[in-house]
Amino acid sequence: MNCIDCDVDRTRKSHIRLMFNTLAVLTYILEDVDPARATTLRDPNDGDKGWTTLEVLCHLRDYDRIFLDRARLMLAQADPRLPGYDHEYLAVERRYNEQELAAVLADLQKSRAEFIAFFEALDEVQWQRAGVHPERGRFTMDDALMQVGQHDALHLEQMTRILRG
Repeated sequence: MNCIDCDVDRTRKSHIRLMFNTLAVLTYILEDVDPARATTLRDPNDGDKGWTTLEVLCHLRDYDRIFLDRARLMLAQADPRLPGYDHEYLAVERRYNEQELAAVLADLQKSRAEFIAFFEALDEVQWQRAGVHPERGRFTMDDALMQVGQHDALHLEQMTRILRG
């Protein structure tokens, strides 16, 4: 293994650890959040249309599964067109703000454990798989890995902003 391969492997391991750590931070943030507060305070940056903490959590849960399904599709097919999703539509259709906070968090924890195991099991040939993302174009397995931590960080910031009121 040359130094470039070592750096790539180290970066991948770091992003896998980030997937675990962002979920841990999210769990700590939500530990003492009253369910009523989680469904009433809205993102102040978006006014009355802003999401609640519970809606953000549901979004994270659903997109964790979407991201994992896309990565699995990339393994199963050569350069597949990855499906697109409308996150606003999903929030309404799945009635995010009517779900139970603890159950949604438990679902996300389960999904994340599967996702981490998925990435940890990839061999070098599998890491080279790619697909066509509906918004980004060519999308590699490394992109799929990095997307999770970036997505988590974005919504962790949003959630803490909501909870600070």
